[in-house]
Amino acid sequence: MKQVQRLFDIDPWKIRTSALDKQNRRLQESLTSIGNGYMGMRGNFEETYSGDHHQGTYLAGIWYPDKTRVGWWKNGYPDYFGKVINAIDFLQMKLFINDVEVDLAKQATLDFSLELNMQNGVLTRSFTVVLGDAKVRFTFERFLSIVKQELALIHLTAECLDGTATIKIISKLDNDVRNEDSNYEEMFWVEKERGHKDDLSFLTTQTVPNAFGIERFSVTAGMRHFGETSSSLQHDGELEVSEEFTWQLETGQSAELEKRVVIVTSRDIPEAQQREKVTDLFANYDCSYQELLQEQNAAWAKRWELADVSITGDDEAQQGIRFNLFQLFSTYYGEDERLNIGPKGFTGEKYGGATYWDTEAYAVPMYLAIAEPEVTKNLLKYRHNQLPEAHVNAEKQGLKGALYPMVTFTGIECHNEWEITFEEIHRNGSIAYAIYNYVNYTGDTAYLKKEGLEVLTEIARFWADRVHYSKRNQCYMIHGVTGPNEYENNINNNWYTNTIAAWVLRYTLDNYLNYQEETTVSISREEQAHWQDIIDHMYYPKDEELGVFVQHDTFLDKELKPVSELKAEERPLNQHWSWDKILRSCFIKQADVLQGIYYFNDQFTTEEKLRNFDFYEPMTVHESSLSASIHSVLAAELGKEEKSVEMYQRTARLDLDNYNNDTEDGLHITSMTGSWLAIVQGFAQMKTFNEQLSFAPFLPKAWKSYAFHINYRGRLLAITVDETNVVFTLKAGDALELFVYGETVQLKDELRLSVQ
Repeated sequence: MKQVQRLFDIDPWKIRTSALDKQNRRLQESLTSIGNGYMGMRGNFEETYSGDHHQGTYLAGIWYPDKTRVGWWKNGYPDYFGKVINAIDFLQMKLFINDVEVDLAKQATLDFSLELNMQNGVLTRSFTVVLGDAKVRFTFERFLSIVKQELALIHLTAECLDGTATIKIISKLDNDVRNEDSNYEEMFWVEKERGHKDDLSFLTTQTVPNAFGIERFSVTAGMRHFGETSSSLQHDGELEVSEEFTWQLETGQSAELEKRVVIVTSRDIPEAQQREKVTDLFANYDCSYQELLQEQNAAWAKRWELADVSITGDDEAQQGIRFNLFQLFSTYYGEDERLNIGPKGFTGEKYGGATYWDTEAYAVPMYLAIAEPEVTKNLLKYRHNQLPEAHVNAEKQGLKGALYPMVTFTGIECHNEWEITFEEIHRNGSIAYAIYNYVNYTGDTAYLKKEGLEVLTEIARFWADRVHYSKRNQCYMIHGVTGPNEYENNINNNWYTNTIAAWVLRYTLDNYLNYQEETTVSISREEQAHWQDIIDHMYYPKDEELGVFVQHDTFLDKELKPVSELKAEERPLNQHWSWDKILRSCFIKQADVLQGIYYFNDQFTTEEKLRNFDFYEPMTVHESSLSASIHSVLAAELGKEEKSVEMYQRTARLDLDNYNNDTEDGLHITSMTGSWLAIVQGFAQMKTFNEQLSFAPFLPKAWKSYAFHINYRGRLLAITVDETNVVFTLKAGDALELFVYGETVQLKDELRLSVQ
């Protein structure tokens, strides 16, 4: 097990430290990121910091098609690599004491404190510096409103502790920013307009032209300041506007400055109307800082009331689950069907900030349970809206139907690694599985009959064309794929891919026959017969002697050995081994066969699950952020409590403890749902197969209790598990039949059972 890297104290509701870690500043920035679904930023400092760091501010849905950069072009490659782009830096507030600029990379600090309050999304930082005979303490407090999504607030207090200090603040809107991951080190922004009117400064910028006909985005930011100052000056510069404020402070005196920023984009407001809209929003949001903060507190409290998972007896576990839920809801809360959940959210540029299959596989089950059904339906609509583009992706591969992309903003594939773009096609199955998951959980078939079957039918047509018939084996096969285990490329008959392809055909065909009089699609009898033939004759690699489903045709020909034989200094493999060595090894990046067993859990015997878990988990290095949660859920079901808790700890604190040594690039947002899955689907064993909601909870040995809520088919349930009892409380909705520890029970108000 990797040595954890822990920068912040353990606290159930806060991420806090009294140390400025200059060697790990990027990691600190990632872990103190904030967002409100509309915009977000890394935990950058407001003032100048000349040391190594990653300045990053990102706006939902604002991206750029960066020209693909590959050594050898292959037919079918995406023309561009879509990526979220570093947007206007509106935090900047340069600090000067007696004309000397404050820069914590160069100057010593006293009483440094950094704290992210997860209850309300407020980030607070304070520090004291001594320059000459002046000793000054600065305190910053900032948050992004989840009620007024275009609004950001920064509150600064400067207190002279000793001596005489002339404090100067230069507050900026600065769009002279670049992406660290730009393929050709290009600048993605041009200025359109800037200026000042009364106490409002504004800046409008636009993305540079591109060669692909992709919409150019424009952004207008405005800023206003509140506070008593001895002077105020306004300045302009290319791609920036600024205002200057000064105070003369003696010992014991202090000054305050509040900076408000409003941002609008062309996704909602045409560029010609943006400046007026910014002005109107400032007028509409004209209330005190304290009123805005109280509004923020109330809105977050409402979210936590439903979503919180309360743990007693283990503050590390408690902090982990709350951190993950906080960052997930800071990234996405379902208000906009044009958006999805980027793997890094607003916390970094890696992975391009686009949509992956992670959403359907890992986020949908959590949002189904702790948000309104409309949230998940918006995620489904996102994919339905991009069905025409999915047709284009399939056509580029010379195939029928629809191939949903591995990475996208618009539905067009924009990932530039061949083994992912061309081969990791199992992602297409997860798009279909999310539709099943929604219908199975909510009981709502209205979406399935229309939009759902439109998507399912085209995905099924892709699979029917992608398989080939082996005359020698008299069965259908799928060659040349990358399964969920990305440490193997261009393999044949990945068990998981073959399994989910056949399942999609079966699920689509069954529902078409059930609803063919109500649906908008048409599947000919010839096509139905072909699909059924594939379903009946799909090849699934299996080893009867070992009793396991074989990951792919030649997996058992490898030198099979457990992860325990690896040296600690070799981990993570992707940072120490050549790709060739990784591909030839038996080591598994994340759940592959076990991903299929997790999806279709009710279709396998306990013995099958146990044999496959015991065979594959010891070879799994868990170097994907998506890995630990699936193993935790399955381990819990199989009675492997210690392994289940270990995997929970890994998924819950993956970023807080930097398990994979890559959190400095940004947080692993979509995999953060895994901590919730590990508790609810793992420790509590919540399942929803075959119209039956079931539980079989256990309590981890180090915990005293845990509790959570779920929405389920118009009901609100509260579940509490302690050392002796599991208590189910029906807080809203009609009575419900549950299946608990293998027995049918009726939940009418409160039900108390002994923990088994």
